[in-house]
Amino acid sequence: MFILVGLSLFSQAQKYTAESSAVSFFSDGAIEDIAAKNSKSVSILNVTTGDVVFSIPIKDFEFEKSLMKEHFNEKYMETEKFPKATFQGKITGFQNTAVGEQQANAAGKLTMHGVVKDIEVSGTVEFINGKVVMKSKFIVKLADYNIAIPQLLWQNIAEEVETKIEFTYKAQ
Repeated sequence: MFILVGLSLFSQAQKYTAESSAVSFFSDGAIEDIAAKNSKSVSILNVTTGDVVFSIPIKDFEFEKSLMKEHFNEKYMETEKFPKATFQGKITGFQNTAVGEQQANAAGKLTMHGVVKDIEVSGTVEFINGKVVMKSKFIVKLADYNIAIPQLLWQNIAEEVETKIEFTYKAQ
């Protein structure tokens, strides 16, 4: 019985939940840049297997201008129909016993605007004082997710959007 309890505690210690999150994107438009941030995402990471899943509530992106947020949610992301973006995959290339920032890769399925795509991105994983910090910066092509840019606004919105994520995890 003691062995089973010990194994149970060991397996639980390898699972981490996001204590904080920062997801942002930047669109370099010819006329106007568009940037937004979201700190309401949730995630779970298993440092033993590298399995990771996160969910980003689209309506919680904050913009410099309220009209940008309205257009983003109603015209582009259709938030009522597609309320969240999710990622489910695996992080590889890190040692869960190492100290300091390590290069890592994530591969899995990104679901956004009703479209599921296999993606691979690079980033970092760092173990700091019992917490795990995961960061990545990658490009999202709007056309890959059937996000249409109206002809009138093609100069305002880039076809590729730089996306950054940072999650800080604590043990469950």
